[in-house]
Amino acid sequence: MIAAQAKLVYHLNKYYQEKCQSRKAAISKTIREVCKVVSDVLKEVEVQEPRFISSLSEMDNRFEGLEVISPTEFEVVLYLNQMGVFNFVDDGSLPGCAVLKLSDGRKRSMSLWVEFITASGYLSARKIRSRFQTLVAQAVDKCSYRDVVKMVSDTSEVKLRIRDRYIVQITPAFKCTGIWPRSAAHWPLPHIPWPGPNRVAEVKAEGFNLLSKECYSLNGKQSSAESDAWVLQFGEAENRLLLGGCRKKCLSVLKTLRDRHLELPGTPLNNYHMKTLVSYECEKHPRESDWDENNLGDRLNGILLQLISCLQCRRCPHYFLPNLDLFQGKPHSALENAAKQTWRLAREILTNPKSLEKL
Repeated sequence: MIAAQAKLVYHLNKYYQEKCQSRKAAISKTIREVCKVVSDVLKEVEVQEPRFISSLSEMDNRFEGLEVISPTEFEVVLYLNQMGVFNFVDDGSLPGCAVLKLSDGRKRSMSLWVEFITASGYLSARKIRSRFQTLVAQAVDKCSYRDVVKMVSDTSEVKLRIRDRYIVQITPAFKCTGIWPRSAAHWPLPHIPWPGPNRVAEVKAEGFNLLSKECYSLNGKQSSAESDAWVLQFGEAENRLLLGGCRKKCLSVLKTLRDRHLELPGTPLNNYHMKTLVSYECEKHPRESDWDENNLGDRLNGILLQLISCLQCRRCPHYFLPNLDLFQGKPHSALENAAKQTWRLAREILTNPKSLEKL
């Protein structure tokens, strides 16, 4: 048993060194290329409208606010200033969303974003995004990369197509630190010892973002309340949870397997599903020793089996907001197909670790 476990870990480490590292290097190169273009576009936006200041900056070889969705798809979060005169309200009526309401009607004129406030005093995510989209479209025509960058039409999101190869979504957002959303108040679960009080304090201090992007309710149509609402996002908090042990290595292997074998019609799975399942696996295996390098095979296996279960049930709850289903809107046939493919993959890895050389 131990010999089989050691063999799997050996092949996973080899896979990590060869496939995962080359994936990372290729994505880093793409990110540099993409960020040059995005920075240039955002510089033009700032000239036209100083309220949209580019917050895209590089720190320790990482671009602040950039998320990799897949090797050809990225999201850049543009942090806006001055949320001050608004109260953050998440009453649970829109899963995964919250609204920003004027704290005092008399402060309307004091807001930097006065023309985007609705009659009932809400700062409209849709109105801000619509204005930003117009500015980006103008900037794309003027910037020095205008030959290689185009706006993606047929969407209310702000998306650029770069060199006909990459898609970058630019999402206006507010950073919220020092508060924690009511809809995530159940976390951490009282009976689970992970992640421990110190890490919980760090995660909550990290806060969350409010993104201006489409959030669909169950019927797939946007109501006016939803179009004014902001989407909750916990990227930095989630990254902090995955520090230590082989957690990040495990996620890297999962992302690489997804890119190579689970990039399927209907796009049922993305990197964020993998990240979410690693967090759930941390709860199931709360001891640090559970995440020693020699347990990498067991953890990966557990996550793949959990993924199959989620795909078969057609439900993958968001880690911090379990009422939010990350498979919502995905075609059932795509989820079924992904379950079959993941099962094939898991069986192959478990019964024949050497097959990782070909995967």
